[in-house]
Amino acid sequence: MDTTDLVLAIVHHLLVFSLAGIIGAEFVLIRGDLAAVTLKRLAGIDRHYGIIAVLIIIVGIGRVFWGLKGWEFYVYNWMFWAKMAAFGVVGLLSIIPTIRFISWNRQASANPAFAVPASELASVKTYIRAEAFVFLLIPVFAAAMARGYGY
Repeated sequence: MDTTDLVLAIVHHLLVFSLAGIIGAEFVLIRGDLAAVTLKRLAGIDRHYGIIAVLIIIVGIGRVFWGLKGWEFYVYNWMFWAKMAAFGVVGLLSIIPTIRFISWNRQASANPAFAVPASELASVKTYIRAEAFVFLLIPVFAAAMARGYGY
């Protein structure tokens, strides 16, 4: 048994589950009236979102090159590319919420009476819902890929 493959798989899965938790936390926190402390919390959580996403990519690349299946398994597997596309779409969908969280946090710091505009709040909720939905496709593609589909 290859210990490197095992460690990379464990770390990769823990990071992906952490990202799912962060998307869930953003989904829960984005409801209702957003106090300044909640805006600060959202900005911090979103910062961790970016860090974990980068770590997922790094560890994932490690799995491709140093994993037991070999890089050929991944490069020629359309399920792998579907999983990568879903991950990319989730990343793209996260851009607007990130921009809004930064903007809202700055405005709340400058003006204690700042209230998040309802239209922006609704927009961010929609993006986070879409992120969560597309994110659900990632383990579907991963499970199929692990069982040899797409190769």
